[in-house]
Amino acid sequence: GPAMVLLVVARAGGRPWGCRLGWKFYDADDYHSPENKKKMAEGIPLNDEDRIPWLCALHDVLRREEASRQDAVLACSALKKIYRCVLVSGASALASNETERPGGNIALKILFVHLDGPIDVIARRLEKRRGHFMPPELLKSQFETLEPPRAPENCITVSIEKSLPEIVLEIEHAIFSE
Repeated sequence: GPAMVLLVVARAGGRPWGCRLGWKFYDADDYHSPENKKKMAEGIPLNDEDRIPWLCALHDVLRREEASRQDAVLACSALKKIYRCVLVSGASALASNETERPGGNIALKILFVHLDGPIDVIARRLEKRRGHFMPPELLKSQFETLEPPRAPENCITVSIEKSLPEIVLEIEHAIFSE
């Protein structure tokens, strides 16, 4: 099956879901550099320069899992289309002409799951998360940056206002109907 990227603004959940499927779970926040974590803790939004090395590292994690035929779930705020392209194709996604990708970097099979919901619902969930280094005021900048995934990206959008079992069912249906 494909690797799964739970595309969550400010990472408002996801862990119980990956465990339920028995897939390996990764939290993209664990791969941020100390500099990125410091910026976020100070309420400074990350820019593309901050995020690209982080996304390339995440691509490598997913590529390693695919090579060992391991299904994986990644909770990641891949807000922009270019960020999602980097997750799929690595640094080659940044080449000016997308048709001239080096053959050495094969695109990963990824399903992007956009967990969508109103900012106030996500803010409430963020407040409940313990030990999270990102202040809630950064949430607004994430919503402003967000480019929701749409075709031809391999993606589905699921409302976070549904119950967890409903969300899981919707995602499982998308995975297993591929």
